Amino acid sequence: MNSAITSYPFVISLIISLLATPVVIWTFTKLGLVVDPKKTPHPAHIHKTPVPKGGGVSIFLAVFSTLAFLMDFDRHLVAISMAAAFIVIAGVVDDIRGMNPYLRLLINFLAVGIVVSSGIGISFVSNPFGGIIDLSQPRIVFDLFGKNHEIWVLADLFALLWIPILMNAINWSSGVDGQISGVVTISAITLGLISLTYSADITQWPVTTLAFALAGAFAGLTVFHFYPQKIMPGYSATSLAGLLLGVISILATAKVGTVLVVLGVPLIDFGYLVVKRIISGKSPVWGDKEHLHHKLLSMGWGKRRIALFYWLVTALLGVAAVKFEARSKLFIMIGLVILMLVFVLWQYSWHYSRRSAQGNG
Repeated sequence: MNSAITSYPFVISLIISLLATPVVIWTFTKLGLVVDPKKTPHPAHIHKTPVPKGGGVSIFLAVFSTLAFLMDFDRHLVAISMAAAFIVIAGVVDDIRGMNPYLRLLINFLAVGIVVSSGIGISFVSNPFGGIIDLSQPRIVFDLFGKNHEIWVLADLFALLWIPILMNAINWSSGVDGQISGVVTISAITLGLISLTYSADITQWPVTTLAFALAGAFAGLTVFHFYPQKIMPGYSATSLAGLLLGVISILATAKVGTVLVVLGVPLIDFGYLVVKRIISGKSPVWGDKEHLHHKLLSMGWGKRRIALFYWLVTALLGVAAVKFEARSKLFIMIGLVILMLVFVLWQYSWHYSRRSAQGNG
């Protein structure tokens, strides 16, 4: 393994993030662009004192400054940069003023559309029971401005769904100080190692550079996000993380299964809440206090403990994602779903018993 491929982008991005994040904190605070839970109550805001958001600004600067320093930009990287800039700008607007969640979802799809239009798509996924599932057919072929173009219908549709799911799942798990910044750091390192080890030809497009640049950027943000937080990542950082992790999972020889495992807890939490809200007749895009971190808080867990729990589980799942093949990853995901359901049932039982005891008292 070439250590330069992993260490250079990580260290450069980490340094830029450590330098840029305090500037973002100072700027947002100086301009009064802080989230005061007393003035703007929201289920996602569980902090007590005003804190700025806007972490996506420092993440964007760290990641793409590193890429500009280490790489030549091809059409894929140009498209990724454009989509990332679009997401960060929209995310900062949301961090400052708030945005209708349906509009945010539309922006997600538009940003991913920029990436997909550059030719980035999932042409196949591993079949847990052997072989692959081919997504390269059917294709729509047409001429435009004298050039031949192809639309891989299933591959592009898969990417258009897969990446926004990641963007929202990561955002929904940004609950307590340090929680999601550490999770993204570990996930990006895992994907970097996977792409370095298993990619078909890493010399064609150094996916590891993007992965470790993302890891370094979020590692720097974690320093300021961990309890007591001085900045929140905000939608700008979490949606950017989902976009880039989704792109990396596609470019690293379609390592969708790896991301499903390493981000298993946020993704299962996301899926559970979407189903629960729909069954309850609610819109799945409107926030509430039913996330896993909210349940852990209600049980008396502290913010540090919750963040470290998420980090530990993500690290363990990252090791499993690197070591195991597709079928084992499927069993891991099934096991995680079962554990989540058992926890939810136990938690409801615990709350019921607690209320009963208080009523009898």
